[in-house]
Amino acid sequence: MSDLGAILAVSGPRASGKVPVATDTGVDGPVAAVDGVGGGRLGPDGLVRCPWGMSTPDYVAYHDEEWGRPVRDTVGLFERLSLEAFQSGLSWLTILRKREGFRRAFAGFDPEVVAAFGEADVERLLLDASIVRNRRKIEATVVNARAILALERPLEELIWSFQPDTSARPVPRMLADVPAQVPESVALAKALRKAGLVFVGPTTSYALMQACGLVNDHLADCFARGAAGG
Repeated sequence: MSDLGAILAVSGPRASGKVPVATDTGVDGPVAAVDGVGGGRLGPDGLVRCPWGMSTPDYVAYHDEEWGRPVRDTVGLFERLSLEAFQSGLSWLTILRKREGFRRAFAGFDPEVVAAFGEADVERLLLDASIVRNRRKIEATVVNARAILALERPLEELIWSFQPDTSARPVPRMLADVPAQVPESVALAKALRKAGLVFVGPTTSYALMQACGLVNDHLADCFARGAAGG
């Protein structure tokens, strides 16, 4: 049986490399480009969204209500760090649809509870079909919970200290304008690894920044841009 403390950091790209990837054709009807404005798409409800946020009800809700909104609490950030790690090599839609299962399996992502998980808990979770049953990722979640408890300052303080200067960032008009990583995400990944966290490469760190509002990568004509952080 592998020692939880022996897991190595992994810094691989997300399945999308930038933003969640949507492949279905539409939500209750077709979508249309908004000519001359940007890369957003007009949905059947009359709202312009980032194209990836159009394909399924799961993506619509995540895009409209959560992605890019500021997250500044330890539990919320630990959950998103964990889900980003589990997503590696998979579609984000898979993670969204298993999210409640992850929350049940990992005690609502309370770091104090997860940090106490042992090998018996890992074996239990490997039998839990409501989550992604990957031993290294399960063990990494436990390692990360322990590392978070050992931080010298709160996780939210550490992560938000790497927020990029948003005033110097051009507003993305097309998906091609959205980077996969930035110097600040490289530095954040380095700081997290130094603190003992794993599965936190620069691309994963940038995806975290996007999801948690440290940057605002909603496209210029997306209706949700005004409500997001960054």
